[in-house]
Amino acid sequence: MKFQTSVETPDEICSGEEAVSQFHRALGMLTGKWKGEILWLLGQGKHRFGELRRAIPGVTQHMLTLQLRDLEADGLVKRTVFPEIPPRVEYEITPSALALRPVFEELFKWSQEHGFPNARPATSSPGKQDEQPKPPR
Repeated sequence: MKFQTSVETPDEICSGEEAVSQFHRALGMLTGKWKGEILWLLGQGKHRFGELRRAIPGVTQHMLTLQLRDLEADGLVKRTVFPEIPPRVEYEITPSALALRPVFEELFKWSQEHGFPNARPATSSPGKQDEQPKPPR
């Protein structure tokens, strides 16, 4: 009796139920009203909780806490607590989340090319030119 070994082609790997399930899991890690903004900000450097809350208009303390916990549980955000009084907590992206940079850059390019003028109006101050957001570095 001979055993056959099968080698899957990339098309076969991508079309299976397991691949769809894995894609949904990955997408679930990144979706949420605030996760994209949190990852975008942390892609630019470490931030404390209060800094994140001030930088994301409309997010509540409770929701920011939940989203950060989800991202931490999924291995995309690292939380560091410093033993000080009062305690200081910093958040940063992990190497796993850093590997998403090309995805965010492409999404940014896509949004620039296709523009969504009704999504969020740009705010400008008198005497200042409108600044275009930049992808994380």
